[in-house]
Amino acid sequence: MPPPIGAAAAFGISYRAETEEDRPFLAALYASTRAEELAAFGWPPDMQCAFLAQQHEAQHRHYRGAYAAAEWLILLQEGGAVGRLYLEPREAALHLIDISLVPDRRGTGIGGAILADLIEQGRTLGKAISLQVEKTNRARRLYERLGFRTTADNGLYDWMERPAEV
Repeated sequence: MPPPIGAAAAFGISYRAETEEDRPFLAALYASTRAEELAAFGWPPDMQCAFLAQQHEAQHRHYRGAYAAAEWLILLQEGGAVGRLYLEPREAALHLIDISLVPDRRGTGIGGAILADLIEQGRTLGKAISLQVEKTNRARRLYERLGFRTTADNGLYDWMERPAEV
């Protein structure tokens, strides 16, 4: 069940289930989240594209295998796809597998609004919100502002959790 739309309503956000037809959009979205990182390598564009396509496919297979009970959602704004939200309900938590927005929607407050709605859903269900984030990911500051705390160090990633009541 996607989070109820409360704070995200101010941005005209809605959700729908991901379909196979979304794969090109999702591949481009994934690539946009890694573009800055790959630019530092100085690889030619065709090599970057091939690498990103391979990495997206590997992530897609991994997510589907590792999170069998997950909900795969496309974020819509004014009817157009602007991101993805992957959630897995667990016994004690709602696990946020991934939230990504297209570049021109990042930093606009949409992600924070979606997270606020997810936090409210967790509060209603009496469940924490858990996630894994790269230590260098800029979204980490947003998570911390919203009450997420590091619960485990996993090398490049940290596990973070926000209790149902903070």
